[in-house]
Amino acid sequence: MQHQLPSDYITQMQKMLGEQAEPFLGSFPLPRAAGLRIHSLKASQEEAAGAAISAHQLFGLTPVPWCSQGYYYNEETRPGKHPYHAAGLYYIQEPSAMSAVELMNPQPGETILDLAAAPGGKTTQIAAKMQGQGLLIANEIHPARAKILSENVERLGIRNAVVTQAGPDELSARFQSFFDRILLDAPCSGEGMFRKDPDAISQWSLAHTELCATRQADILEHAAIMLKPGGTLTYSTCTFNRIENEECMERFLQLHPEFTLEHTERLWPHEVKGEGHFVAVLHKQSSGSDSSGESAASQRSGKRRKASGKSSSAGLADMELFQAFCTQTLPRFELGSGEPLRFGEALYWLPIPREGGFGAASLDGLRIMRPGLHLGQIRKGRFEPAHALAMSAPAPKAVWMQSYSPEADEIKAYLHGETIAAHDGSAGWGLVAVDGLPLGWGKASGGQVKNHLPKGLRWL
Repeated sequence: MQHQLPSDYITQMQKMLGEQAEPFLGSFPLPRAAGLRIHSLKASQEEAAGAAISAHQLFGLTPVPWCSQGYYYNEETRPGKHPYHAAGLYYIQEPSAMSAVELMNPQPGETILDLAAAPGGKTTQIAAKMQGQGLLIANEIHPARAKILSENVERLGIRNAVVTQAGPDELSARFQSFFDRILLDAPCSGEGMFRKDPDAISQWSLAHTELCATRQADILEHAAIMLKPGGTLTYSTCTFNRIENEECMERFLQLHPEFTLEHTERLWPHEVKGEGHFVAVLHKQSSGSDSSGESAASQRSGKRRKASGKSSSAGLADMELFQAFCTQTLPRFELGSGEPLRFGEALYWLPIPREGGFGAASLDGLRIMRPGLHLGQIRKGRFEPAHALAMSAPAPKAVWMQSYSPEADEIKAYLHGETIAAHDGSAGWGLVAVDGLPLGWGKASGGQVKNHLPKGLRWL
């Protein structure tokens, strides 16, 4: 591939790396590493622990050194086509990209923002470390990418995440000094994507790196406003040049003396098994003014975007319908801290951080893809459970569950949207699962389980 790389790029890396440029450029023709991250919110469940062990054997997993839940896999095993993937047991993620959240070090109960979150690898990694406690806002401005992000949040059974589709200026206008930690996996020139995506090579230019650096500086200004004093801002890119990495950090720190640089780390594709990544961790001091950041971002603010749907606080009757469903179907299911919220017919459970200061009114005027955990639909006085509720419910919470091995015909049939036979004692709503990991809802009647897997998730 080296002969396909832009000459300006080769010159840039030769100047930057010196003697190391040759092994760096020589790494491009080599096969890229494939990785996945076991999702601890699923794998820690006792009934599903065996699935995680089985995955190690199925996919030839070997550890990623910088991520305790990260593994390299044999690409021939195709884990993305396995029922465990549909059940959210793991997230397929480039190994180097796992480093940012490990250095970010999210904690349970915190209020966290993933500012440029799609497709969801880092969001779901943050959520696993939060252990279902606190508030996670995952934002992606591009509609198609925001939809993919929302789907991954659902597949991995994350309850405490709100998925927004907003510009950084829209968020900073309402969330000043709000977040304990912010991750900005910044839109970049994508030099670390060259081996994976040939289009990234054709789109690269020195002018494009300058444009990316300008955009990154703008987004960082809004991140500075939203971070609490004493909070942590983690900045990462999948690119190698200094202008988007070290120089971007240097310019930001010059403008923001209230921030200090705690740590930087680079992963290089000729030194580790991965595509490479840059991470910088910055700390915002507990005292001192951040008015310079607020002023700079205010100057860049644009028009507010309108919400795509109307929301309202859910009434007592809505929650009574949900509780009645749980009594019959999920008798041991418990919601975390939050409040009910209606979006049209959809009933959600909006997570609320422990210190408050956030609620349904905080979302007014924003485009929202997922305002918390989707509980179900309220239709003509009936409650119908959402797929997200099934994915977030540990199997022992259900009144009945039919679980099968990955190779079972019933699993294939269910994932294809077909009806399966009901076990003795299965009646009404319940869960269909693979090795104890829920795949979705079924409704048992007359000796059969009617398939309620969403049509868009069914295997062709």
